[in-house]
Amino acid sequence: MAFEGIAGKLQNAFRKLSGRGKLTEADIKETMREIKLALLEADVSFAVVKSFIKTVSERAVGTEVLQSLTPDQQIIKIVNEELIALMGSTETEVSFGTRTPAVILLAGLQGAGKTTFAGKLGAYLQKRYGKSCLLVGCDIYRPAAIDQLKVVGERVGIPVFERGTQDPVKTAKEAIDEANRLFKNVVIIDTAGRLAIDEAMMEEIRNVKNAVSPAETLLVVDAMTGQDAVNVAKGFNDTLDITGVILTKLDGDARGGAALSVRATTGKPIKFCGIGEKVTDIEPFYPDRMASRILGMGDMLTLIEKAQENFDEASAKALEQKMRKNSFDLEDYLDQLRQIKKMGSIQDILGMLPGINTQDLSEAEIDESIMGRTEAIILSMTPFERTHPDILTSSRKRRIAKGSGTTPQDVNKLLKQFEEIKKMTRKLAGFGKKHGMKKRGFNLPGRR
Repeated sequence: MAFEGIAGKLQNAFRKLSGRGKLTEADIKETMREIKLALLEADVSFAVVKSFIKTVSERAVGTEVLQSLTPDQQIIKIVNEELIALMGSTETEVSFGTRTPAVILLAGLQGAGKTTFAGKLGAYLQKRYGKSCLLVGCDIYRPAAIDQLKVVGERVGIPVFERGTQDPVKTAKEAIDEANRLFKNVVIIDTAGRLAIDEAMMEEIRNVKNAVSPAETLLVVDAMTGQDAVNVAKGFNDTLDITGVILTKLDGDARGGAALSVRATTGKPIKFCGIGEKVTDIEPFYPDRMASRILGMGDMLTLIEKAQENFDEASAKALEQKMRKNSFDLEDYLDQLRQIKKMGSIQDILGMLPGINTQDLSEAEIDESIMGRTEAIILSMTPFERTHPDILTSSRKRRIAKGSGTTPQDVNKLLKQFEEIKKMTRKLAGFGKKHGMKKRGFNLPGRR
């Protein structure tokens, strides 16, 4: 999980301050030392750490903190504000420029995930902004790079333009004409990468950029490479004058050093992050939300957005009616589980809730397969059994357990959980009816 290491250490440092009452400068100095170590262990650039600690320390030893009744909360507030400033203050929207089609050029080292992200970005722009995209294969060196782009394009339903091993500059120019012919208003160019920065690669990308005048030149970097990601970002920015950074594999980077260093080192915003392998695993980068996650304050806005994206409004309204009539059954339960699964792993969802200690979460044994087992059990029931679970006798439970590869105890556990949920929905529906929630302007879950 992203920022797992640094988040746990920072939260532990702040926990030591809580309940102390007034703090001395020595207390603050010790806390700053722990924050400094946490940042360095997270592979944050030393220059960035030095500047960050200096700024936070100067603010923390002021009278606002030392004379406060809750100095620990004041320090957390300062660290939160400085983390947000470090990562860019506000979300930076993708720019489409004034020309049509808008060109987005992706650059980066080999293995950073450019080709996969080209498809993710195209799918995101089509869904979020209603754009019509064309993917362009300009990586003529890596074996099967263009074939990979075609597979990605097919998966997201976006056409791919390529001309084999033709000069990438010529291919990029021809792609603009093809986009106009197909009435596409965004062109995403996947350029060649290398195992390391070299002058020949930079010259080629520079020529492509000059030929198509992109609205965005986005650098794709692997977040898991930590300090190396920062060095790569600096090298590309010095040569190409990038407009933004995309961090891939952020979900696998427990340290978070790249996210905390890239903006400060290059002066260019982080625009997107890759958080998984699915084509929908792309998020705009919100510095304030990331800072909130790091400090254990959760990220309810992202959680709400994920729910809105993955939960079907029509089925939510139908579910509300079932709750009101107390007819919620295992078919409905299965449907809700499937929609929750679309939101990501249980650990990631829990990590967005306020007050969850990320270190405790990383040490907890969360069985991600439990949803799969639950789904298998319900699917092993007949349609009538799903809507009338009260008819499930011991023999039926043994049959269901055998069909789902589980045990009768697992079936009983599921039925018990389901009954608890039914009780909760009855109370919720009863509360809404009793207090006239609809008349007063309040809505039950699923109603806007």
